[in-house]
Amino acid sequence: MIELNMTFFAQILNFVILVVLLRAVAYKPVVNMLKAREDKIKESLDKADADAAEADQLLANYKKKLAAANIKAEEIIRNAEKRASEDREAARAETKREIEQMKKAAAAEIQRDRERAVAQLRAEVVALSMAAAGKIISKNIDKAENEQLITEFVDKLDKDKIGDLPC
Repeated sequence: MIELNMTFFAQILNFVILVVLLRAVAYKPVVNMLKAREDKIKESLDKADADAAEADQLLANYKKKLAAANIKAEEIIRNAEKRASEDREAARAETKREIEQMKKAAAAEIQRDRERAVAQLRAEVVALSMAAAGKIISKNIDKAENEQLITEFVDKLDKDKIGDLPC
């Protein structure tokens, strides 16, 4: 059986003192250290969750901004293409207008040159007719009759044609 002597009580007392000392010296600091570590880990996890939520929010904001920038870029490109098309059409219309003006100016100059050529040709025909008529009938007809013959000859000429040339 168990003997209860002083040694047994001394061992129990030693054990209790050891437990109290270990509790004061080792257990409480270890528990406090573990509690502090647990709090630090929990705080880190909370911060990580907050950072992840903030990162998600920033990502969503960046995606919205990127989508808005893409839409704006597409709009700028569309406007630039439209403006380029309008400028191209305006340049084409301006070129057509200038060509038409050049054609009209050329046609007017051709008409003036034709009228000058006709007038010059008429003058030459009149001069040649007068010279020929003067030589042929110089002694038979007087000057007034000569002028009348020339006038009739010129009047016989078609007003739209001199020989085979259109005026």
